[in-house]
Amino acid sequence: MRVLSENVRRHRPVVVLLGPTAVGKSAAGVQVAKRYGTEILTADSRQVYRGMDIGTDKPSIDERHGVPHRLIDLVEPDEVFNTGRYRREALIEIERAFGEARLPFVVGGTGLYIRTLVRGICEAPQADPEIRKELFRIVQAQGRDGLYAELVRVDPVTAAKLHPNDESKVIRALEVYRLSGVPLSSLQTRHAFQDTAFAVLLIGLQRPKECLYHRIEARIDWQLSHGMIEETRALLAKGYGRELGSMKGLGYRHIAAHLAGEYDDAEMVRRFKQDTRHFAKRQLTWFRKEPGIVWLPVEEHESTEGIADRVIGQIEQFLTALESTKPLAKAVGQDT
Repeated sequence: MRVLSENVRRHRPVVVLLGPTAVGKSAAGVQVAKRYGTEILTADSRQVYRGMDIGTDKPSIDERHGVPHRLIDLVEPDEVFNTGRYRREALIEIERAFGEARLPFVVGGTGLYIRTLVRGICEAPQADPEIRKELFRIVQAQGRDGLYAELVRVDPVTAAKLHPNDESKVIRALEVYRLSGVPLSSLQTRHAFQDTAFAVLLIGLQRPKECLYHRIEARIDWQLSHGMIEETRALLAKGYGRELGSMKGLGYRHIAAHLAGEYDDAEMVRRFKQDTRHFAKRQLTWFRKEPGIVWLPVEEHESTEGIADRVIGQIEQFLTALESTKPLAKAVGQDT
């Protein structure tokens, strides 16, 4: 176990290993966490749901190799879980790691979770059930395109960042506008995500596009042959309907539509793979706009151990630099 010195702890170091889906960050993260005797704090907006294991690519007990994984299996599929709650839960785990002189180590691909964790959260109004009902009525009457057109009218900046089919985020942006009278983009600009409470090292893994797409398709083939269809069927049988945000995730929505007879098996697989490739592309677009990420190119046949060794090399440089630097009296925006 790598025990952090008192001087390094004063800097409040946090390491984040990020990248698009299927890039190999989970397996490499386990090797890194083992080397440092620490835990993995997952940053994945789908792995928070219990009972959604195969489809969210949760590491199995064997794949975790004894490394505790926190911030997974937090809620049932029909419970609300948002960025603010993720940040609160993650900060508790980070403070626990600091108290035990361990390195807080975050691994995941949900860009908004990572951004708000390391840079603070934009203070926006809390969800309002009545406004959400009104917005859902727009969807029912006019479809998602009608809902998106409303967002384009009141907050074109946010609309430009969202896909019209990203119903939950479009609804949230409209909800914020109706509650505050201010576009979500304006609130985010004022906040600017500059409340950095930690000394942060962001390490990104990237692979050539064709290699990444091949890994995505191979993983989907594995998921479908190892029980994802049965997992989805069981969730539906428990009453977790297709309207839930959790059930609109990649794979689950495609399988549910297939089970409902909307398209055949081949079309389900085609859409699942296509939408996952598009999702990975959006993840990369998001991360490339984030400042300060140290990108590590990964070769097609590079071993997990080799990737982990390079990640560890970056972490060691980071910790050595902190050791020789006088810490600030208090990090900007540090929670009290």
